[in-house]
This record gives sequence, structure tokens and C-alpha cells, in this order.
Amino acid sequence: MRTRILVPTILAAAVVAGCGSAGGARAQASGGGGGLPQGTDPVTLHPADFSTRIDNPHWPMPPGSRWIYSSRGDDGRPERVVVVVTHRTKVVAAGVRAVVVHDVASQRGAVVEDTQDWYAQDRAGNVWYLGEATTEFKHGKADTAGSWEAGVDGAEAGVVMAAHPRVGLRYRQEHYAGQAEDRAVVVRLDGRADVPFGRLHGLLETKEYTPLEPGVVEHKLYADGVGPVVGGSDRLVSYRRGR
Repeated sequence: MRTRILVPTILAAAVVAGCGSAGGARAQASGGGGGLPQGTDPVTLHPADFSTRIDNPHWPMPPGSRWIYSSRGDDGRPERVVVVVTHRTKVVAAGVRAVVVHDVASQRGAVVEDTQDWYAQDRAGNVWYLGEATTEFKHGKADTAGSWEAGVDGAEAGVVMAAHPRVGLRYRQEHYAGQAEDRAVVVRLDGRADVPFGRLHGLLETKEYTPLEPGVVEHKLYADGVGPVVGGSDRLVSYRRGR
């Protein structure tokens, strides 16, 4: 999940995320969370209740799926971002087997960030984010500071796409104190977006924020059957569904 660019601008649109109980985890609900993880609350994950088959209609991840985005880096330069759902899986320290999603950002053919994200879906249909191994390349140096794994050093899993979305639904996406503390709230279910991939409507819009950067927010838009179409400076250029 690309969260490295947070922008204080509102982008138009919305699709579907979820609420409901977390069937596969036990999370303490608060603030309209509908049973989804909140803030720093710990969750207990039951591996048997999770699957690497991610078919949430708002962000399906069959192996082989590929998204290509046009974007801009922190330096303002154009970037090309390619996200691919691999056929590989990983058992994270918390005990859950996750799908490995490979995310590569490049500028003029040179890789500037290479990330492997780990996702799994619970029985209720919520898509959980279980960590990432990320490397950012700057000035000839590799920086892995953004990496984290659920169950390691106090890091807690979160939800990136809920099973039954509703406006006002809040949930934690990830929690690794001081490094990754993203939160989200569903703000619309009827959004629109005009991106290179096409003109889209009926989108889910979420507002994402983090206590690590107070006052800075990012709006993301998701299309049913496709997944993310807008996020920060990312704009969907092409999409190929896997099998």
C-alpha cells in the first residue's frame, strides 16, 4: 500500500470499503469502527480465519493482477509505479499467511522505491495489511526505515479495505509506533474521478491521515472490481486483472 506521499488536497471520488466484525481477529471497536482495529489497540489474529484468496470486490487481488500509475515523487519529478500481485505468500510473525504484492516506483527507468506488501482477507471479507518490506533509494543509498511486520517489535496489523463500507467508518490501517501509524475514514460512496484509465463513477473515497504528520491528509479513491484509482499523486493508467 503506497502511503509515502501525503497531500493536503481533496481529490474527487469514492467506492466501497467495509465495516462489520473482523471475523478472524479480535479488535476493540471505538469511534464508529464497527469492530475494526482502532488507533493503538492490539488485535489477536487467528491464522485459520484468514485466506490468501482476496476477492473483496472493492480491491480484488487475484495473482497476476497489475496496476500501473503515473505519479510524482517527493522531489516533484514524474514517476511510474507498477503494482503486481505475485503468486508468492509469506507467513508473517503474527502467524497469518499473506499474499505478497510487489510495488516498484521508478524515475526515468531508475528504481527509487521497491516494496513488498503483505495482505490477507478474513472470513468477513475485510482485507488486512500485515506489513511491508520497503527500500527507498536516495543519493546512492538504500533506506529500509519504513519496513514493518505484524507481530515484530510491537507492530500491529490493520485493515486497508473493509467488507461492508459506510460513510463515517473509521479504522486503523497499520501501527508501528513512530514509523507507520496510518488511519482511515470512509467519506463518500458515490465519488467520481477522471484519470488516464478513464472517467469513473460510483467510487469509494477514504480520507487517510497519521498522527505522525498532524494536519496532513490523503484522499484515496477505489473503483469496484478494480481497486485503487487515485491516491496522493498516483493516477491509474492501466489495470489488468489476474486469475
